[in-house]
Amino acid sequence: MLSEIARADHLEVAYKGHPVWSDANFRIHRGEFIAVIGPNGAGKTTLFRLLLGLIRPTGGSLEVFGGPPRRGNSRIGYVPQNHEVDKDTNVAADELVRLGFSGSRWYPTLTPRGLRAEREAADEALQSVQATELGKEPLGNLSGGELQRIFLAEALVGRPELLLLDEPLSSLDLRRSEELVNVVNGLVRSRGVTTLLVAHDINPLIHHLDQVMYVANGRVATGLPSQVLTTKNLTALYGVPVEVLHGSRGRMAIIGGENPHGDPNG
Repeated sequence: MLSEIARADHLEVAYKGHPVWSDANFRIHRGEFIAVIGPNGAGKTTLFRLLLGLIRPTGGSLEVFGGPPRRGNSRIGYVPQNHEVDKDTNVAADELVRLGFSGSRWYPTLTPRGLRAEREAADEALQSVQATELGKEPLGNLSGGELQRIFLAEALVGRPELLLLDEPLSSLDLRRSEELVNVVNGLVRSRGVTTLLVAHDINPLIHHLDQVMYVANGRVATGLPSQVLTTKNLTALYGVPVEVLHGSRGRMAIIGGENPHGDPNG
C-alpha cells in the first residue's frame, strides 16, 4: 500500500465568507501524478493554498505529511500560476534556481561550502528538467516553455516530496505542453515526487496520470482517469458538451470543455 502524502476528511473552505466547496474527501499517495481539473472559479488554486498552509479550512480536516499544513514547508515545491518574467530581465536562469535553494534555508550561503552546495543543487535541478544549457541564459531571453522548465527547477532545487504546479501548460502550444508533461512524468517516476498539476487541457496528461481530481459545483472528487474522463462526467463537470473519443490503439482525446484563459482564483 502506498504511503499517504495528504488526506482530507469532510473538508470545507470559504473565500471572503463565501463557501467554495464542502465535504471533500480525498487521499494523495506518494509517487502519484494527479491532474486537477474543473471550471474557472471552482476552487482549484484554493486547494493548493490549503495544502501550502496559506489558508485554513472552515470545516473538516486536512493533513499533509501527517500533520496540519504549514507555511514554508520545504517538503513542498510550488510553481504558481502567472509566474511571469519581464523581457528586459538580465538575471541568469541559474541565479533564479539558486535563489530557490537559499530561500528555503535559514542559514546564509556566503561561506565557500554553502555557495558550493547552492551551485551543485541548482545544477542538479536544471539537469533534472533537461535545462542545463539554459542556466546561463538571461531570463528575459527565454521562451514560455523554457521559462516553465526554469520555474520547475526552482521548485525542485530543495528536493521536495510534493510538487504543486498551477496551470504550467496554459501559455504553451501542444508540442511544448507534451514536452513539459514528459519531463514532469519522468520526475514522478524516477524520484517518486508526488505531483498535482492544475490543467484546463488534460489531453497532454491523460496517458501519464494515476488519478484525476475534479473540482466543480462546490465539491471535490477523485478517481482513476478511466472513471473520471467520460463524456457524461465531463459534460456535467463543465456544464457544456464534452466528448471523449477513443482511438483504435487505446488513445483517448477530449473534445470541448473550456477555452482556458487563466484562472487567478482557481
